[in-house]
Amino acid sequence: MRRLLIRLVLRPWWRLSRGLTVGVRAIVARDGKVLLVRHSYVPGWHLPGGGVERGETVLEALTHELLEEANVILDGAPRLFGVYSSEPHFRGDHVLLYVVEAWRQDGPYKPGMEILEAAFFPLDDLPDGTTPGTRRRLAEVFGEAAQEDHW
Repeated sequence: MRRLLIRLVLRPWWRLSRGLTVGVRAIVARDGKVLLVRHSYVPGWHLPGGGVERGETVLEALTHELLEEANVILDGAPRLFGVYSSEPHFRGDHVLLYVVEAWRQDGPYKPGMEILEAAFFPLDDLPDGTTPGTRRRLAEVFGEAAQEDHW
């Protein structure tokens, strides 16, 4: 709860004052389905992930974001797929996209203040509201599109 409040209140200030920010996102898939999350503070369905905090490694950030957002526990090292710039939307933001192949869920996800829903969807039947960036990343990872540099 405290972490969410800090993010919501200070995010605009951090974006203006920091020259570079780094985030992580993950493609967690199994049996032709992919994990997507729906946030309380931004519209649409997204890949799970979040910002890398000061003093935190990207793998630590990925590990805690997957656990917080979807009750997913890593059982092996994720594979780095690509590094993306978020420009022109957020100047200086970079997102590292990982493919998570070894994982388990520690029970069903329970909605909270930050994540309203976390669910698996068939790749050929993504929910309405799946963001364009999410759709592009899925197409890149599953071989339907060439990889781009911008999210």
